[in-house]
Amino acid sequence: MFMIRLDHVSKTFGGEDTGVHAVRDVTLHIAPGEIFGIIGYSGAGKSTLVRCINLLEKPTAGTVTVDGQELTRMPGRELRTVRRKIGMIFQQFNLMPSRTVAENVAFPLKGSGLSKEATAAKVKELLELVGLPDKAGSYPSQLSGGQKQRVAIARALASGPKVLLCDEATSALDPQTTQSILRLIKDINQKTGITVVIITHEMAVVKEVCHRVAVMDSGLVVEEGSVYDVFSNPQQPVTRSFIATTSNLGKIEQLIAAGDPMVELEPGQIIARLNYGQGNVGEATISQVSRKFEVDVSILYSNVEILGSQPLGGLVARLSGEQVSQAVEYLSQQNVVVEVLKRG
Repeated sequence: MFMIRLDHVSKTFGGEDTGVHAVRDVTLHIAPGEIFGIIGYSGAGKSTLVRCINLLEKPTAGTVTVDGQELTRMPGRELRTVRRKIGMIFQQFNLMPSRTVAENVAFPLKGSGLSKEATAAKVKELLELVGLPDKAGSYPSQLSGGQKQRVAIARALASGPKVLLCDEATSALDPQTTQSILRLIKDINQKTGITVVIITHEMAVVKEVCHRVAVMDSGLVVEEGSVYDVFSNPQQPVTRSFIATTSNLGKIEQLIAAGDPMVELEPGQIIARLNYGQGNVGEATISQVSRKFEVDVSILYSNVEILGSQPLGGLVARLSGEQVSQAVEYLSQQNVVVEVLKRG
């Protein structure tokens, strides 16, 4: 059974003909305990989609099912009860400035029936979980951005949700703080088994913590798969654009477009981008090609990283020689994805 099922979900603001089609016929199935990323540029529809999961936005069409319960058919009172099992954190933290950290975290527990002592114990446990046991009496104004987001995470977990929705939760944070928040989310996922949905416009966030990812463009999910598969073999231009932001391999297009002397070619030369998967990232493929086809290979950019314990590598190189075409064909046969960017 899936923890979250979105089946043919659409959301239109305004009339069908003249309105804004923010989400278009999206179907996504997210497993229990998964960290699932939804990425897209501004206006792609990702934030609207995540708000459809807890019905803060009611879909115009389609069904939303969370933990086996179809939310789209629930009356208001029942929906409010079920929604307590769906935590949510935001870019701007949304903490109450006049309440202490402990009071902010305890707020979702009002009306839960817990005693004052049990509530205090729960708040203490949550603050220890997010690494802020000494900040219970502090006010939001006394905290850094990263600390505020940790409090927001503790508050979102207070009602014991099975799902945590993160809407651009790290966008207001500096890179180092972003890393610490992502590590915290990953740690909470591993300790509690909570299902996490992360909305972001940063591919680096997806790469850091997500198991699978969906790419949105103009309200549509245009690509979906494991993070490794999407990174190693992107199918859509928007996906390739996102991936280029996390690697220096994308800089080559800028140099080619600018006519930089670095990418000037003589007749017979090519510039190619080579992407390696886990089966060949450790092989001496370039050396083999150079010897086998008497091809000179000048590496312009290179990048190797680990995604989910699997190696992924790539490089941009200038290839010269009479057998360049045969060398490219050979590389493809070795399961290296070859993209010829420029020919001399």
